[in-house]
Amino acid sequence: MDAITVTEGAETFTCNAYLVAGERTVLIDAGAMEGVEDVIAEHVDELDAVLLTHQHGDHVGALESVLDEFDPELLAYGDHPRRTGALDDGDTVAIGDEEFGVVYTPGHADDHIAFVSESTIFSGDVVVHDDGAFDDGSFGRTDMAGQSREELIESIERILDRLPEGVEHMYAGHGGEFHGDVRDVIETALERAERREPKYPDG
Repeated sequence: MDAITVTEGAETFTCNAYLVAGERTVLIDAGAMEGVEDVIAEHVDELDAVLLTHQHGDHVGALESVLDEFDPELLAYGDHPRRTGALDDGDTVAIGDEEFGVVYTPGHADDHIAFVSESTIFSGDVVVHDDGAFDDGSFGRTDMAGQSREELIESIERILDRLPEGVEHMYAGHGGEFHGDVRDVIETALERAERREPKYPDG
């Protein structure tokens, strides 16, 4: 699978928004970068769907612009005025040329979901490879209102329970993409989260 990070050139804070072309061309999160719709248009003429991992501002700041430009489906767990379809735990959804399972992963956000196929995970913010706090396995922050470390730990465990052995590609909401032993990265993130120490002790 080839996922293009369309927010790579952002000069303001944003998530990684991933464009996956194929039988069903999909954008995973919209990010918060001004002009992201123009970057998408450099790669594809049409966009079939936008899938949201969750609706924090850095993931949906540019959503309206993308929807206005391409008129795709909008699929999400949480309600949204322009949502055209709901995603729930256990659903399947086509991304590019692969089928992905939807995994409900609250803790960082009440509406958080991840997408897992036989080869790839789009993990949003629940678990990432690197983010400035940790390398080779980190987890979403849980120190703000409405967040829960206990729920996040359960969510990471849920991902591990449903992660096929062949998953070698990890595209997270922040940090770099990772190709290799994804299970090891997620297990490391779980171990760190289970310490229940502040992720950003000086924050």
